[in-house]
Amino acid sequence: MKMTLLSALLIAPISAFAQDMSSAAPDNAEVYFIEPADGATVEGTFRVAFGLRNMGVAPAGVERDKTGHHHLLINTDVPSDMSKPLPATDQVKHFGGGQTETEVTLPPGKHTLQLLLGNYAHVPHSPAVASKKITITVK
Repeated sequence: MKMTLLSALLIAPISAFAQDMSSAAPDNAEVYFIEPADGATVEGTFRVAFGLRNMGVAPAGVERDKTGHHHLLINTDVPSDMSKPLPATDQVKHFGGGQTETEVTLPPGKHTLQLLLGNYAHVPHSPAVASKKITITVK
């Protein structure tokens, strides 16, 4: 019994901290692609421009209400657990400096792109601010 109580006391602060990492987003917040357009055919290296409505952009590590920074999801879905920081992988590109555009290089073929806003700690907002997933073809 002592071990169970001790375990609970040790775990409680961790779960409370994890819950505190999420940030509220306005219900009308929207992230979207300025370019490329859904269905576009692009060169191997192409420009991606991010749009955001009803929220502001702030770099990672800067905690401000109604702000976040962009994450570009390439050929993947939004994570099932939105309470954890987004990983930095080849499929999840972080723009923690507050960037609103980038150049991407992909091999020929069809690819999907999606934007997901993350807060100061790379955790998606609640509710999540995610774009529609688009499909592009690389020549």
